[in-house]
Amino acid sequence: MSRIRTDLALESSALQNVTGEIAGILMRQQQFGEVMETVVEIINERGAKALGRSIGRYVTLACAALSADELEPRDALVSRLRQTITSMVPGCGDVLVIGLGNRKITADSLGPKVIDRVIVTRHMGEQTPPGLKGRLRSVSAVAPGVLGVTGVETAEVVRGIVEHIKPCAVIAIDALAARETQRICTTVQIADTGIDPGSGIGNHRMALNRETLGVPVVALGVPMVVYAATIARDALSLLAGDLGFDCDKHAQALDALVQRVVDEQLGDMVVTPREVDERVANIAEAVALGINKALQPDLHEDEIPLLMH
Repeated sequence: MSRIRTDLALESSALQNVTGEIAGILMRQQQFGEVMETVVEIINERGAKALGRSIGRYVTLACAALSADELEPRDALVSRLRQTITSMVPGCGDVLVIGLGNRKITADSLGPKVIDRVIVTRHMGEQTPPGLKGRLRSVSAVAPGVLGVTGVETAEVVRGIVEHIKPCAVIAIDALAARETQRICTTVQIADTGIDPGSGIGNHRMALNRETLGVPVVALGVPMVVYAATIARDALSLLAGDLGFDCDKHAQALDALVQRVVDEQLGDMVVTPREVDERVANIAEAVALGINKALQPDLHEDEIPLLMH
């Protein structure tokens, strides 16, 4: 299939039929309770070209049970999220957490909602409560808004902050686009390659990565939308299959038909669930908890929720 757009390395690798070590790509999976963890490592330029992504490690945590709003699967996701972030962020030094997206658009509000719950400590200094002194890592957090609202490129804002506070690493949170609708708010991707703000909806902005900021950038994203064109392609494939057509044999014809529908009717339309507001709030809470546990390992389990906004 062509013309399938996704921000998830897992879905890209599946489209390329990647198994084991092929063309500079390593892929492995492991189940942790309700969470399926898939690690895709692109180890050279050949692998990067095959998947159209930067060299680095992409960890996908998928938990379908999250949609049921149950505590046990969420705890399993938070645990794996904490361990993954810990493995990608230096063990000491200031950390800057960036929440990308537009707070006023629900499907693009993940970043700002996570920032609302991240424990920020850089400003505390001597005002740190006695019981917490020596146990808090310096963390800053900001939601810089979007170019259409601020008139300033997100990367320019972040670069200015980085130059001033000099963190050892940046964690950037953003909404993504997925290949499959069931991944919306049930899948988290963490990558050590940085991030392209707006890539999920085809609105590419200046990248946030080690090259542009001078420090490691961990990209954390959750799918919030699916392209309508992808759904149209799947529907036509099912229809063709029911009518006895060989979808692989007629792939070009199907793609041409989808492109015609996209050009004349859909454009770059994206689709999100009607209950997305509730689902975004739930996944933002889980993501923030995972970040807080990773960045504040000296805090007790029951202290972290009390310090979250």
